[in-house]
Amino acid sequence: MATYIVLGDWTEQGVANFEQTVDRYDAGLSQMEAMGVSVKDRYWTLGNHDQVSIVEAPNDETLAAAMLKLTSRGSFRTTTLRAFSADEMRALIAKAS
Repeated sequence: MATYIVLGDWTEQGVANFEQTVDRYDAGLSQMEAMGVSVKDRYWTLGNHDQVSIVEAPNDETLAAAMLKLTSRGSFRTTTLRAFSADEMRALIAKAS
C-alpha cells in the first residue's frame, strides 16, 4: 500500500457548515474504505490548511478516484502528496545510484 498526505481546505460551503466537519469526515471514511483507501490518522489544523490526513491506498488511481468522489460534495478541496517511508526512500536511492 502506498502512503499519502492529504491536505484539506474548506470551501465556503464547508466553512458555512463547520459544525458538521467531524460528522462529514466520518461519513466519508466508509466511502473511502469501500474504495480501498484506509485513513491512518486525521487532524484539523491551523495555518495554511484546515485538515491533514495520512492515508494508504493501493495506487494513485484509487486515491484519485476517492478524492474526486469526496470533493464532489463541495465542502473541501484537497492537495495530495505521495509519502515515502525510510525503507522506500532507501530503495529509491539504491535505484538512482
